[in-house]
Amino acid sequence: MGKTERPATLRRDAQRNRELLIAAARQVFAEQGLAAPLDDIARRAGVGNATLYRRFPTRQDLIEAVFGESLAATRQAGEEARLAADAWSGLTRYLERIFEGLADDRGANDLLTTGIRGVPSLDALHPHNRETIGILIARAQEQGTVRADVVAEDLLFTLAALGKVVPASVAVAPDAWRRYLALFLDGLRPDAARPLPAPPLTYGQMAGALDELRTDRSG
Repeated sequence: MGKTERPATLRRDAQRNRELLIAAARQVFAEQGLAAPLDDIARRAGVGNATLYRRFPTRQDLIEAVFGESLAATRQAGEEARLAADAWSGLTRYLERIFEGLADDRGANDLLTTGIRGVPSLDALHPHNRETIGILIARAQEQGTVRADVVAEDLLFTLAALGKVVPASVAVAPDAWRRYLALFLDGLRPDAARPLPAPPLTYGQMAGALDELRTDRSG
């Protein structure tokens, strides 16, 4: 009986350690961002570093385990936004939902405002998010609710910059980001729009700029 119980016990212990590490990582990432020392996560979970690396060989593996479900939910929100009859309403609701996530914790903010790569759910979300915003902008322009000279990269770049300061504003005024998001969105309206002084970034230029914001260049 002992021979059959031991593998089952090991599997239970491994699962328990995995759950402890995910819970600890969620807390530490929320407090410190995605560049938080992995040693801090292992310590908070009450396990050794070797156990952490056995369960999650890379930082990206751990990030995927912590945020995979929420990233999938964001992608689903994009699908729902595309179905909105009024493209402006779909766009604003979608962006508000994203920013609510950015305000929740520093880890979630780092996910969407820096150039972290190698996290499967995040790698899938980026092109989907760009496509969603592009679809909604094009439809809103057809409906006359967004100025004609705006492209998806304009939103993606500006939203990344605005999103990056959300954690700092939340610390002093939890809902301040709503004011500045609203101000930005008002700038997309065609009423009284003035010619823009420079061309939009290409997608490659935008990706390069956001890559400079990466919190963890070690991989």
